[in-house]
Amino acid sequence: MLFFMSCRVSLSVIRLALPRNPTPIAKPVSPTLRASKLPVRFNSVSSVSTLFSMPERRPFVRLPTDVYPVNYGLRLKPDLIDFTFEGKLEAAVEVTQGTNQIVMNCADIDIITASFVPEGGEEINATGFNYQNEDEKVTLCFPSTLQNGSGSLKIDFVGELNDKMKGFYRSKYTTPSGEVRFAAVTQFEATDARRAFPCWDEPAIKATFDITLIVPKERVALSNMNVVDRKPYPEDQSLVEVKFATTPIMSTYLVAFVIGEYDFVESTSSDGVTVRVYTPVGKSEQGKFALEVATKTLPFYKDYFNVPYPLPKIDLIAIADFAAGAMENWGLVTYRETALLIDPKNSCASSRQWVALVVGHELAHQWFGNLVTMEWWTHLWLNEGFASWIEYLCVDHCFPEYDIWTQFVSADYTRALDLDALDNSHPIEVDVGHPSEVDEIFDAISYSKGASVIRMLHNYIGDEDFRKGMNAYLLKFQNKNASTEDLWECLEKASGKPIAAVMNSWTKQMGFPIIVVDQEQHGSDRVLKMSQKKFCASGPRNEEDCPNWMVPISICTSEDPSCTKMKVLLDQPETTVNVTNVAPDQWVKINPGTVGFYRIQYSSAMLESLLPGIRDLTLLPVDRLGLQNDLFSLARAGMISTVEVLKVMEAFVNEPNYTVWSDLSCNLGVLSSLLSHTDFPEDIQEFIRDLFTPIGMKLGWDSRAGEGHLDALLRGLVLGKLGKAGHKATLEEARRRFKEHVEGKQILSADLRSPVYLTVLKHGDSTTLDTMLKLHKQADMQEEKNRIERVLGAIPAPDLIQRVLNFALSEEVRPQDTVSVIGGVAGSSKQGRKAAWKFVRDNWEELHNRYQGGFLISRLIKLTVDGFAIDKMAAEVKSFFESHHAPAAERTVQQCCENILLNAAWLKRDADDIHHYLLQRKAPPV
Repeated sequence: MLFFMSCRVSLSVIRLALPRNPTPIAKPVSPTLRASKLPVRFNSVSSVSTLFSMPERRPFVRLPTDVYPVNYGLRLKPDLIDFTFEGKLEAAVEVTQGTNQIVMNCADIDIITASFVPEGGEEINATGFNYQNEDEKVTLCFPSTLQNGSGSLKIDFVGELNDKMKGFYRSKYTTPSGEVRFAAVTQFEATDARRAFPCWDEPAIKATFDITLIVPKERVALSNMNVVDRKPYPEDQSLVEVKFATTPIMSTYLVAFVIGEYDFVESTSSDGVTVRVYTPVGKSEQGKFALEVATKTLPFYKDYFNVPYPLPKIDLIAIADFAAGAMENWGLVTYRETALLIDPKNSCASSRQWVALVVGHELAHQWFGNLVTMEWWTHLWLNEGFASWIEYLCVDHCFPEYDIWTQFVSADYTRALDLDALDNSHPIEVDVGHPSEVDEIFDAISYSKGASVIRMLHNYIGDEDFRKGMNAYLLKFQNKNASTEDLWECLEKASGKPIAAVMNSWTKQMGFPIIVVDQEQHGSDRVLKMSQKKFCASGPRNEEDCPNWMVPISICTSEDPSCTKMKVLLDQPETTVNVTNVAPDQWVKINPGTVGFYRIQYSSAMLESLLPGIRDLTLLPVDRLGLQNDLFSLARAGMISTVEVLKVMEAFVNEPNYTVWSDLSCNLGVLSSLLSHTDFPEDIQEFIRDLFTPIGMKLGWDSRAGEGHLDALLRGLVLGKLGKAGHKATLEEARRRFKEHVEGKQILSADLRSPVYLTVLKHGDSTTLDTMLKLHKQADMQEEKNRIERVLGAIPAPDLIQRVLNFALSEEVRPQDTVSVIGGVAGSSKQGRKAAWKFVRDNWEELHNRYQGGFLISRLIKLTVDGFAIDKMAAEVKSFFESHHAPAAERTVQQCCENILLNAAWLKRDADDIHHYLLQRKAPPV
């Protein structure tokens, strides 16, 4: 499953949905970094983990193993008018130990009758159904003991097609003629198959499924497998009975069915798999890009894993109301419309890239997750971390011009480092019990840190042995379940390296190290002194039992920045490394490619030698990005001055690379948000305008012949940053182009819409907002609606901010998109942040009820409060959630409170110095 994450963990710069984008800078100065400056300590931060300790975990017991399913025969008849469904389950089961009860998962379902028929025996009717609603279980009680052996469990039941975007739910759509109708769709991961039918809803309890759907005859009915029979339903001539082929052995969370109105485009992959992309009626053209990606991706994975795709078909379908980004149901992958549909004329470059990544992610799961499934949710990271890594490998194969691995560092790697530096992070592998705890681990640690450590592991092992180990793993555990240790064992055998020992230090303990490096020249050799200690967002700690990691470290020199000169495994707190044949005037760089999952603190002399490589571009783009990002993190932790980082940022004046600008921009957005709490918020905007103007002038507004994907992304990023910062010429041109767009004289290209909309709103009034809301209403494409929704919060006037917040909960906004509208308000200004937090508090009951404790509630909380920078706000947030429980967001609340205290400490520590620096930049030279 893929869900939308916000940019960076620190302050709420929003990188929602499509662009996974942030914001940029440039100009000269040769800084001297105070790399050894001691941090200023603030007790409020260092005590955060005790102030906001996690609540006690709820007791939980997994299902008994005395009865297990072999096959589910499932018939479902949804009512798309009354939003109910009737179901009949006939499950072939094995009784392994005599018992007079069967315990299953069941939630929001009423069982009408239940009986058990032992093989060759008499039917035994259940005498009672004992629902344990808290644990989402039901116990079927029988009057006599069910004996060992095979049998059939029959259950008739009814349920509701809910509006919570989980289980078997209804999704609202509008027909081309304007009529509002509903589809019936599913979302079962992690623990919601139990809302569609009583089942053993645990990933390790696998079975086959025979699914039959009874649906209106004019509707499309889809499930995991191909249709084998479609015939009129004898009791009602307006219905048809659609029977699907038997599935492979699979987990319940991967079962899916969809009933609705759709068009499709179809192709066959080079390895013979039928691929279809289902779109809203009349929009099949918008499925062609995803179809192209999917037909390239399936053979790529078949070749990479050396294991064929095991089903005869795969369907990709766009669902109107959908909480996650997409879900990897075996053979029937469901998506948000914005994660699947591309309009050749009206989709921007970032949307195409996003669709490619999401398709790559979900199709990887067809092997890694579906064919071989994690034994329990503790190993969720293995599913999601792996898919989040290999989606980039796949996109790099399909679209090498995207430079996607550099983007990985900004989008996933740095995001994971930011979150994992908190006291309230968690290890990659988390013991999960109660269902309410599962949603909490669908976060940047499972996905982005998981992907980052797999990228590091792949680099450590080498591609050939990695693929060999993956193939052995998939063949050994196909149609079964596996744990993290099983994968390590296969990779260890393939590579001969101590994989388990190395990786356990990354998956079983929280956090990551900072590598402190100094150097001495000994003749023609460079001697490096390296030590590791845990990196904490609140600064260094002097703890007795400091954890250690087994750190694969690569080293390169200026002789060839793209080639690793030496590799070592740092498995001690400190070590000395001798790098031979390094001239005194050459620089030495640790972690080329920014692959190792750690921060680096260089000595002042080493750092000084690396900085010219930023200006003259001799450092690779990914290393320019990594160096700047490390320094920014050290500043936030109080280990160096923020002013010194601003000086380094000015050295990026010649920077041509989109992703480097994107990361700089994101960090400057964090700083802007922080300084909005001061009385000099405008000074940082001037800094941004100065940095962005040269690259903005160079790029201009219109694309030129020969430009590609990354040029389009960079132009949108730069113009949006300049416009938001109030750059006069950019603002005037944005207003001119917006007026022509609205009047229909000259329609804005898709890549310019976000920056133009953002700019005119940031400096707009009620007329601007009215115009934007009109454009939103007229938009036929969800991508355009989302594009507008994400920037509405930029409007500055308090009464208009309130209008935007009210709009977020209106019928005009799809339920899953409310979060990004409120988040957009919170991330745009100090007033917006206060108004959004008040709005969330005032409407908490409705919002919490709408998202029912899923991960969207965590996202909402994070986007709303993460940008505060006043100590008392941490206490206010804590207090509110103590009286308004959100079990699925408990850890998020702790992390937000910690971030607020970190922001407050950062402001107290550095605000005066930053102000002084920004003022003296403007002062005329004496």
